[in-house]
Amino acid sequence: MRRPSPLTDILPRLALLVLTLACAGAARAQALEPERASLRLRYGLSSRQGEQVDVGPGLTYSGLTPNDVALSLMLWAGEHLGGQLDLQREAFDLKDAGASSRVTGGSLVRGSLGARGRLFLGPARLELGVGYGFAQLPLFGGFSHAPVLQRGVRHAALISGRVLVALPARLQLEARGEVPLKLSAHAADGLKASSSGYVVGAALSYPVVQRAGWTGRLLLDVQQAHDTLELEASGLRSEQRMRRVGLGFELALGPAPRTIERPVHGVIPIQVVDADTGAPLVGARVRVPSLTKPGTTEELVTDAQGKVTAFLPTGAQSAEVSLEGYDSVTERTSVPIMETAPLEVRLRKPAPTTGALKVKVVQGKDSAPVPDVQVVSGSAQLRTDKAGEVLLEGLAPGPVAVAMSAPGFRATEEAAVVVAGQTSELVVVLSQERKGEPATLVGQVRSARNGQPLVATVSIPQAKVRTRTDKGGAFTARVRAGTYHITLSAPGHVTQTKMVTVREGEQAILNVDLFPRGR
Repeated sequence: MRRPSPLTDILPRLALLVLTLACAGAARAQALEPERASLRLRYGLSSRQGEQVDVGPGLTYSGLTPNDVALSLMLWAGEHLGGQLDLQREAFDLKDAGASSRVTGGSLVRGSLGARGRLFLGPARLELGVGYGFAQLPLFGGFSHAPVLQRGVRHAALISGRVLVALPARLQLEARGEVPLKLSAHAADGLKASSSGYVVGAALSYPVVQRAGWTGRLLLDVQQAHDTLELEASGLRSEQRMRRVGLGFELALGPAPRTIERPVHGVIPIQVVDADTGAPLVGARVRVPSLTKPGTTEELVTDAQGKVTAFLPTGAQSAEVSLEGYDSVTERTSVPIMETAPLEVRLRKPAPTTGALKVKVVQGKDSAPVPDVQVVSGSAQLRTDKAGEVLLEGLAPGPVAVAMSAPGFRATEEAAVVVAGQTSELVVVLSQERKGEPATLVGQVRSARNGQPLVATVSIPQAKVRTRTDKGGAFTARVRAGTYHITLSAPGHVTQTKMVTVREGEQAILNVDLFPRGR
């Protein structure tokens, strides 16, 4: 019997060193590429330790054997599914330990065929496979003269796995294993047998040749196999442990060339500013067509500089921009292919629809302010502050009547013009209320057809007043406090009668438009 080979001690240490390198450098390595096919050829030495136990004296053996050859072909249909074919020839040469003369020998063959799946996990790749496995195992007969190599045969369903890890400096580590299940075995003479076993291995490879589409890798490969075979009838049991080490070369076909699609988008930096001041507008909402979901839109929001970057499909596109307090705007632009086309959007504040009127109430020659005066215009009723001022807001543009009243003062009514978006001012002078002082009635008579002033007759029968307007259609009448029917007539126009109530010392305004007579 030969002494165990030093290779038995070297292989575990080499495997430990390789695993240490993998753990230290995998995080810094690049991801593995999904090759479409690979062909691997390995040549090396094998170290065997085995024994066969029989009813006779039995047999033990160990030693190195050259000419250990393996071939592996792997094809992938897509990124995740494929198949694998493995063939392996194991040289076997049994010599007498003392005389070094050859006793028996030959070759043993292993093979497997099956489907595989793979999963990419960053710098690592996990492969799992199922298939059929065939193995010839050493079995000896002819002990009456000298041992003769006979081959036991094992058929089995195989479960296999492989892990590949990319290391720095373009190195690649591989760990693999397979286990036979649902075994069927027999000896060379057809006797039924039972069998068990496993195979584990590792490899470290480096690319020595790289061309467009394929890579050639040189690899150092180690493997350990453990097999047993026991004849059911005779109880003969053969067991071997085999360690292999060798150099190999693998040719891998890289991933299919990727079709480079023509870019179909452009970059549009959008700046949103105030149309009047040019100041950037923060928080403006920009709705643009979606690049990833055709037919839909996406919303972007401007930053502190009023800017946002949109990736848009090429061609004519539009951007709808809105911001609270501003009118929404839709801007159209042409998006070039893979170019930058800046777009400035100017937002305007909506035109005002109302105005304001600031009323200041004073008295006397020194124009002292009068506080707590009731100011009425339409539905708005407010009182002046300590400065005699009040602000009427939300008024419709155009002429408005403003009435003022306060205890001890004569009530008065004034007219003012409200301008949209502006604050008009009106100063009213109140007079002290005097008992028995007549009221003043002023007004203007115009034609309802063209708005021209009319020379009209103004008659107040209760006050025995009859007067005519001037060329501007204006008139003035002084009456005592009370309620009066005022009749206004002009040639060619329909006469109108108005009822007016006045108080002592106040001034009332009466503007009348007379309608022309029909023919």
